[in-house]
Amino acid sequence: MVEIHFPVTAEDEWIDDVGDFMIDLEDEFGITEYEDGEEVGDDYVFFIAGASERRLLAAASRVATRKGVPAGAYAMVTDTEAAKVGMGRRVRLPVR
Repeated sequence: MVEIHFPVTAEDEWIDDVGDFMIDLEDEFGITEYEDGEEVGDDYVFFIAGASERRLLAAASRVATRKGVPAGAYAMVTDTEAAKVGMGRRVRLPVR
């Protein structure tokens, strides 16, 4: 699983846009949105799974570079069985 973390901002219109965009990414990358996005501390986090790490990070990069999303996104490569959000290997987005 990959968590896509964005800094929380005063403007939150981008959250719904990213949620809608995830549907397109499901078809394009063969991923699934594992859970609904949620605010965790100072981050808003989206959860994706169902594909290889490489494909998940490619999808996360597409989300991170989407117009209107806040800068500073990163991914956490983790497991669906992780005890809490934010555990795993941190990856800077976009992945090049």
